[in-house]
Amino acid sequence: MLTSKFSKPHPNTGKKRSVNVKKILAILSSLLLLTLTVSAFAADGSFKRVKKEGTLTIGLDDAFPPMGYRNDKGQLVGFDIDAAEEVGKRLGIKIKWQPTAWDGVMHALNSKKFDCIWNGMTITEDRKKEVAFTKPYKMDGQVAVVRFGEKKFKKLADLKGAKVGVQKGSSAVEAVKKLPAAPAEVREYEDNPKALLDLESKRLDTVVIDDATGRDFISKRPGKFQIIPGNITKEPFGVAFRKEDVELRQAVQKTLDGMVKDGTMAKISKKWFGEDITNPKKWK
Repeated sequence: MLTSKFSKPHPNTGKKRSVNVKKILAILSSLLLLTLTVSAFAADGSFKRVKKEGTLTIGLDDAFPPMGYRNDKGQLVGFDIDAAEEVGKRLGIKIKWQPTAWDGVMHALNSKKFDCIWNGMTITEDRKKEVAFTKPYKMDGQVAVVRFGEKKFKKLADLKGAKVGVQKGSSAVEAVKKLPAAPAEVREYEDNPKALLDLESKRLDTVVIDDATGRDFISKRPGKFQIIPGNITKEPFGVAFRKEDVELRQAVQKTLDGMVKDGTMAKISKKWFGEDITNPKKWK
């Protein structure tokens, strides 16, 4: 018969010590439960599901150059498009792109309208409460775009009392709050192109936008816009998944790591940015 306590001589003193069997059993039971829980969480079946379906559905804003946007033929192109398509190729699955409104993109992900968000999404503490990110694959930041030849706004501090445009639901909304001086008005737009049209029409003084997108717009419309020197924020981009889809996120992360190691990500980066911006050593 098992009792709650038993005694054995202490090897040094010869005195008996008591061992609480119930406490030991309770600890062992807790450890077993924890092990089973971790195992079940790790083996969530998310990657197996995607492999079985043969398709990874990705949510994006399809008006976000050069990360993901429509070319003149209506085809989706961009840095993120090339990177994701290569990941799909290596994993043996097709990529299906699902355009969606950016201000509701995380809700759409958690409502299972797609498997992940891959579209220059900034990793923030607030977003990490709702989704799980890969490691950063690019470092970006918010900048202020003004009309070409603008003389009134030469530095970020000059934007005090300005009319600022931002994309609704984007990181620019929070970035505006970090300007050296508060603007007079902040207008939110469905997408960046509409905000830049209002800037060109002088209905805005500036548009706060991520650096990559801002430079892409400027390169395609020379003589129309310029960037005020200096970044407002420094922001890492990551691929977002539902928190429970651990296996799927790990499979994509492992593939991305391989692409960085063999130089594929650098090649894609040079195609869209003219340089390798995927090297973490350059982000410091």
